[in-house]
Amino acid sequence: MRIGLIGTGRIGTFHAGVLARYREAGSLVVTDADPVRAAALAARIGATAAPSVDEVFKWGVDALVITAATAAHAELIGRAARAGLPVFCEKPIALDLPGTLAALRDVAAAGTVLQLGFQRRFDAGYTAARQAVREGRLGRLHTVRAVTADPAPPPAAYLPLSGGLYRDCLVHDFDALRWVTGREVVEVYAAGSDTGPAMFREAGDVDTAAVVLTLDDGTLATATATRCNGAGYDVRMELSGDRDTVVVGLDDRTPIASTEPAGPRAADKPWPGFLERFAPAYEAELKTFVDVARGAAPNPCDGWEALKALRIAEACELSRAERRVVRIAEIPGGEDD
Repeated sequence: MRIGLIGTGRIGTFHAGVLARYREAGSLVVTDADPVRAAALAARIGATAAPSVDEVFKWGVDALVITAATAAHAELIGRAARAGLPVFCEKPIALDLPGTLAALRDVAAAGTVLQLGFQRRFDAGYTAARQAVREGRLGRLHTVRAVTADPAPPPAAYLPLSGGLYRDCLVHDFDALRWVTGREVVEVYAAGSDTGPAMFREAGDVDTAAVVLTLDDGTLATATATRCNGAGYDVRMELSGDRDTVVVGLDDRTPIASTEPAGPRAADKPWPGFLERFAPAYEAELKTFVDVARGAAPNPCDGWEALKALRIAEACELSRAERRVVRIAEIPGGEDD
């Protein structure tokens, strides 16, 4: 099996390393807008560097991993679909609904496979929480609280390209919320704050956000995110039912400390970022994609799942802008559209 990987930035480099070590993946061809960077990576991991995306397609690959800049995702997905290739793509498909829907239609028309990179579906903690909910161990689920907190803001140049805090960051919580609970979000109320670094205001974005979400069975959920969590990278989900409560992401590296005299102290080595926190999950999802591409496993997260998370993010943007509750049905891209 020969796999092509497009984009050798931070996440692309990580994924390339996983694929290079995984025997079932076979050989690996990497490329990047910066050919020097791609060549250096290929030399380190024993892969082949292609001088361009065109060459990857001309040389012939059996599957494609897309970790390029977000703006290139939809076009590359469509091109791979027309070439009959199964694709793994880091989220998002596109930063808007029309681009997302166009790419999904390309995949559907070609009858190919698209797996989206929502790595929390492969994390041991989220998997255990999902099982606890599905087995009824929590009883009637009444409240879910999700937290995503980055330790420091990204570069200013990234913000206008990111899609904003709801689409870029909280979209992971929206997907995890649906996946863990097995329920759909029906309405949201979102607020955001841009009182941090000026670059957020200049980009029309917020550095901190909070969302109240109502699920289709009446369960209430909150999701909060910030780019300015100085204590460290913090991703958690708390699920409470009328029998029990469980927490994802609470361990000796969680950057929180109790103010109680006998409570736990702050973590000595808090998580520095998402790659460290979710390294095993990233590896598991890439290995699963290889199996999907080989026809040995079902697709665990197709593009339509990504669309549902994006529609929630779009509803949050509208809610923040208009300061009102927004129903997901107001957002284009649903089954009736």
